[in-house]
Amino acid sequence: MIHRNCSFCEARESEENPLIAGNSVYICKNCVFSAYKIMFGDQDSEDKIEIDSKIELMTPKEIDSFLGDYVIGQENARKLLSVAVYNHYKRIFRSSNIEDDNTEIAKSNVLLIGPTGSGKTLMAQTIARILNVPLAIADATSLTEAGYVGEDVENILTKLLLAADGDVEKAQQGIVFIDEVDKISRMSENRSITRDVSGEGVQQALLKIIEGAVVNIPPKGGRKHPNQDFIHLDTSGILFICGGAFDGLNDILEKKQGNNILGFGHDKKSKAEKLASFAAVEPDDLIHYGLIPELIGRLPIIASLDEISEEDMVHILSEPKNSLIRQYTKLFAIDNVRLSFEDDALKAIAHKANERKTGARGLRAILEETMIDIMYELPEYEGYEIIITPEVITEGEKPVFIKNSNKKIA
Repeated sequence: MIHRNCSFCEARESEENPLIAGNSVYICKNCVFSAYKIMFGDQDSEDKIEIDSKIELMTPKEIDSFLGDYVIGQENARKLLSVAVYNHYKRIFRSSNIEDDNTEIAKSNVLLIGPTGSGKTLMAQTIARILNVPLAIADATSLTEAGYVGEDVENILTKLLLAADGDVEKAQQGIVFIDEVDKISRMSENRSITRDVSGEGVQQALLKIIEGAVVNIPPKGGRKHPNQDFIHLDTSGILFICGGAFDGLNDILEKKQGNNILGFGHDKKSKAEKLASFAAVEPDDLIHYGLIPELIGRLPIIASLDEISEEDMVHILSEPKNSLIRQYTKLFAIDNVRLSFEDDALKAIAHKANERKTGARGLRAILEETMIDIMYELPEYEGYEIIITPEVITEGEKPVFIKNSNKKIA
């Protein structure tokens, strides 16, 4: 079955939100209604068009399939996240269909653990795109306790409200991704006399909004002050996804498993074995790392992401719908230049990124370094085909230029 998506908001076609097809372009019902309101404004109550505020609820398999179009590998993490997202929004929109027996379903917030560049942020962004819900991305390292210089925890919700264009109801169904959550781990047992303003105190402040509560937030962000009008935002329907690299967690796991062996004649654990132990992380390990038990209890689903291999990086470069190779090919096509990469060139880029230990995030930096001179002179190569060879990546040689006809490049 072919799934089509709206060219404007990327919502998937469904019975509730059908698509109108144009010349390789599609627009959904909600976008048509939004365009109508922009062009003609709100009409009288009789003519006013109401848009269903409920998001399209996809099955876990459909969510995982869509994630697979953008995220290479990470099958286990994708599966866990797909189920968590499905259960979360099913809890919001379909729980009323069941006879009420005073059973309250808890939120399925998620903790993603994986090295830098493994796809944590990309997964959260893709989930928000799939469901057509507002997304706020916050960096935990900038958060401080209330009263200190830095951002208050409530500012995360202000970002979400801005992403929802000020629509409180829409914001209350959104997703918040808190990155670098491992950087707010509390101090070790050897505490200094200085206050831990960006550690345990921030974790305590996050508890309320992650669990679900009505939070007063300033309409324009910033600090709270007396006599200020607040916006009341209920966080019980907001899905929180926290992510972090948790550098040093492997050492804790190895100690627990008794893998630190002294003496001669013992082989050290291989990289694959270390990754396997990383996947077996338990709440107690995170407490030992520095997260407070109350916060871990509010993040019941823990998904670990593997380090990206060179082979996966080659796939990441060319296979996803928004892959870097497709982006650069389109960028060159605007100047009527055809761009292509030899297979060995892709492997050279992946090898270089692997040496830098930057994960998939480092692929773009390598491409920018490689293409900067070519793009500087790009308008002069209209009608050419440019072929990137491995030597262009490894030795900085010039690419192959082939003069084509002046036909428009698709």
